[in-house]
Amino acid sequence: MTTIVKKTTQLMAGLVFLYGIYIIIHGHLTPGGGFAGGVIAAGSFILIILAYGSDFIRLTRKEHGSTMYENLAILIVAFLALSGLFTGACVFFLNWLPRGTTGELASAGMLPLYNIFVGIEVASSIVTIFLALVIFKEEMSE
Repeated sequence: MTTIVKKTTQLMAGLVFLYGIYIIIHGHLTPGGGFAGGVIAAGSFILIILAYGSDFIRLTRKEHGSTMYENLAILIVAFLALSGLFTGACVFFLNWLPRGTTGELASAGMLPLYNIFVGIEVASSIVTIFLALVIFKEEMSE
């Protein structure tokens, strides 16, 4: 790719990533949330990989970085879901954090935490799938 494409991709990928974070953080107030924001954030990583090529991230047959984040995020979501069982109410996915003022950013108790970790999980899953397809393509062309 040319220098123009690479520099434009750097600028656009940063903006796309920030927009994905915005969608994740404000998911309980506006349409969106963890899944939609995670897909947008993954798009920024995929954009960089497409512009710089697979040599940019030094792909190997076993890509461990994105799967580690995926597993860690889903483990935290499961822990948060189970945390309601230990509060005394014995309710799965209990919203036990203070809910705050309606309309404020911190106004939904546990929901922003779920959105954040679901966003990380979705982004890393989509990047992992994309990397698997890139590795498969490279192996088929050899």
